[in-house]
Amino acid sequence: MAHINEEFLKLQKNYLFADIAKKVNAYKTAHPDKKVISLGIGDVTQPLAPAVIEAMHKAVDDMATKEHFHGYGPEQGYLWLRESIVKNDYEARGIHLDPCEVFVNDGAKSDTGNIGDLLSQDNTMAVTDPIYPVYIDSNVMGGRAGVFENGRWSNVTYMSCNEDNKFVPQIPDHRVDMVYLCYPNNPTGMVIAKDELQKWVDYALAHNAIIFYDAAYEAYIQDDDIPHSIYEIPNAKKVAIEFHSYSKTAGFTGIRCGYTIIPKELTATTKEGKSVEVAQFWDRRQCTKFNGTSYISQRAAEAIYTQEGKKQIKQTINYYMENARILRESLTELGLTVYGGQNAPYLWVKTPADAPSWKFFEDMLNGAQVVCTPGVGFGLAGEGFIRITSFGDRNDCIEAMARIKKWLNK
Repeated sequence: MAHINEEFLKLQKNYLFADIAKKVNAYKTAHPDKKVISLGIGDVTQPLAPAVIEAMHKAVDDMATKEHFHGYGPEQGYLWLRESIVKNDYEARGIHLDPCEVFVNDGAKSDTGNIGDLLSQDNTMAVTDPIYPVYIDSNVMGGRAGVFENGRWSNVTYMSCNEDNKFVPQIPDHRVDMVYLCYPNNPTGMVIAKDELQKWVDYALAHNAIIFYDAAYEAYIQDDDIPHSIYEIPNAKKVAIEFHSYSKTAGFTGIRCGYTIIPKELTATTKEGKSVEVAQFWDRRQCTKFNGTSYISQRAAEAIYTQEGKKQIKQTINYYMENARILRESLTELGLTVYGGQNAPYLWVKTPADAPSWKFFEDMLNGAQVVCTPGVGFGLAGEGFIRITSFGDRNDCIEAMARIKKWLNK
């Protein structure tokens, strides 16, 4: 008889975004005459850049000829894309990487969820709270999270990010093996300064820990003094794995492409105390479980590094950040407390009178036909907040703010 991996039985029955979809679909079914505006799920709305479309058309044409047809590609990604990543995303910031340290994937979600394959079940971990759910759920599946009690997992150290500490996670007062950081942060939209990030690198060096650094939204950083990569911090290559995604940078949510950086300097130890390079095991894992990102998607990604591609991508990012400005200013004028939205496409909004976030979500859906994301879905520290994204259409963002104003002023 086949037995199930019982770690999956520990997962909470409902997934945040699936719950939202069910509630929204139920409302639409009951009110077919109402137009619902979604500012909840972080999906993009603007079309792909012309340079990307042109590259994809050419890639499709390549697949139509025997001379230029591409079948299986390298599991690590084509060298021409990895070289473009190193040159444009790292050398431009004074960071030296070798293309062999770049692993192209089908989006950051896959690798952030799968990276735990490399590490022993008995590793301890720390996460910010609130947090992107994949970090926790993937470790539950891997048997690393412990027992779920009172809204938290017993083997996880939660670092609350709230108004009292200005959303800056405090370094644990004990040793952990794995640390998850996401900046610019999803869901709060907040960023981390170099001096704070240096503290985390120092902590990881002192405790032989590994930092999983999710930089999926770095392209939205506006302030010059905010780090785009953890490798801007000295010695970070010894302790950090960095994840990037083209989903929000270039609108690839439907194309699927991103990359993970695992420096050669990064090591972990065996139970006998032997030091081993982590990258070689990730390479082996990918060769076993992953057949590589499609040729067409990788050509599309390569195109964003051309002169025209960079210009066009920046225009789209500016569009979403202007949405964020409109949303932030409108919500602030309504007397709501708003965080984020200045270096990230997410706004973290405090609910009036400390209303429970799910209740506020439902009230806003019913009262204004606007969808947000309940903050508590990202962790206990998210209670009393909602997340709003700026990825919507400009006219929808403006209309949503007008509806919310009318609803709140009733």
